[in-house]
Amino acid sequence: MPNKQSALSWVLEYASEHTRQEFFQLGKVISFPRKTLCIRAGEEISNIFFILDGKVQIYNLTKCGKKKILFILGRHSIANESLLSGSSTIYCETLEPCHFFVIRQKALLNLMEKDFGLTRRLLQYQERKIWRLQHQLKNTVGSIYLERKLAAKLWKLSRDFGMPTERGIMIDLDMSITFLADLLGAPRETTSRTCKKLSEYGLIALHKRRIYVIDKENMVCFYKTGIPPIP
Repeated sequence: MPNKQSALSWVLEYASEHTRQEFFQLGKVISFPRKTLCIRAGEEISNIFFILDGKVQIYNLTKCGKKKILFILGRHSIANESLLSGSSTIYCETLEPCHFFVIRQKALLNLMEKDFGLTRRLLQYQERKIWRLQHQLKNTVGSIYLERKLAAKLWKLSRDFGMPTERGIMIDLDMSITFLADLLGAPRETTSRTCKKLSEYGLIALHKRRIYVIDKENMVCFYKTGIPPIP
């Protein structure tokens, strides 16, 4: 089990010592196995989930009932989309075994009222998440080719969850075609062809449900310009 004080130091960066002690007294660590639905859209939310370790997918469903992944989150993240709303508008599902620090929403809001340092840090986090969402909206299929969109998402995942290997930067996630299709909001067949194209460009390699980013600089250049690297 991860050390909660260390894993949550980012949340309490500006908080007083009294707030830190009260924060840990009011919450508890819980664990979920892989493929557990922790938060469901439409349900009342009474707890805030801080991710201590592991990875989750935050997604919603389209009008056709198709999954659209909004975020892949790991350590130093909050699974909830809102700290104030009484009901959830998203789904949160674990991609691997996860530990969370869970605190009652009302208790957290009470601490935020007492300590602006805590409020400031959580506002910074939410602002960053909104910026990421705005960036994703710019990268819709209508404004950017699917190949570039996938390249941008894989580059981001390699930055957040990458592990250096001889093949390149391995994204430490189980990356099936179905998962990538949900990430892109595109059909499986189209996603498969897009992956093959990036592989032909020499940008990625696929091996045993893992994706390797071969050259991060070429990947950045491609998703920004759409120009494949010169062989």
